[in-house]
Amino acid sequence: MTLLVVGGTGFLGTELVRQATSAGHHTVATWSSRPGEHSPATWKKLDLRDRQQTDALMEQIRPRTVVNTSSGGTDWKVTAEGPIHLAIAAAKYGCRLVHVSSDAVFSGIGKTHYDEACLPDPITPYGAAKAAGETGVLTVLPEAVVARTSLIIGHGRSEHERLVHDLTSGARDGVLYTDDRRCPVHVSDLASALLELASGQDAGVHHLGGPEALSRYGLGLLIARRDGIHPSLLPAGRASDRSYQGALDVRLDSSATQHRLNTTLRGASDFLSQN
Repeated sequence: MTLLVVGGTGFLGTELVRQATSAGHHTVATWSSRPGEHSPATWKKLDLRDRQQTDALMEQIRPRTVVNTSSGGTDWKVTAEGPIHLAIAAAKYGCRLVHVSSDAVFSGIGKTHYDEACLPDPITPYGAAKAAGETGVLTVLPEAVVARTSLIIGHGRSEHERLVHDLTSGARDGVLYTDDRRCPVHVSDLASALLELASGQDAGVHHLGGPEALSRYGLGLLIARRDGIHPSLLPAGRASDRSYQGALDVRLDSSATQHRLNTTLRGASDFLSQN
């Protein structure tokens, strides 16, 4: 199939482009600040804030499927409005759309376990932008897939792995929280699952988190042990003792989606003991 990867230079996008081209898919990937280097993908510049540019690119490429891995953080025009521009163009040109979202759409207030039927209740600007993007995508294109995920880890290149090295070397100040919980997922597992969803017929919300809930400190310990860093060097603290404004305990229940997939979403204790 012809696959368009939006945000192809990001951590997840890079892995998705690698797997898609290795599988023999004709892959086009977009960049916003610098072009990607992975060959044989074709690279196109795209500003998701520009609806006309998005439409023109989709008209030119006419992909069978679009996977949106982009993230503009708290930039509302990129994170909330950009996915809607993609959905409008996908509907116009008859493309399948898989939109990657985040567990940040949940507050962790009053409950900790979230399956696909749970409605967003964000408490941060980023979470609100992600929730708005989800709602817009499914309103415009009900047959689209919204794939929520959690902390993405892998190959030593994720922001969480780099943070562990920076904190233990003194390159950065800060602590890893002991009282939060997320469901980390390996970037290779996530990319593989997204390709399955891209080539399938499922629609609606799907959860793609790992099966193991860990604090950021617990995750940091696993990374440190894998990389030969003494655990005593890892600074710990409690988010509840600080002016932390985000959700604390948000655990994605991905079991319903996992039953539909051939890809196994491994837990962090599993994949961090292997690479």
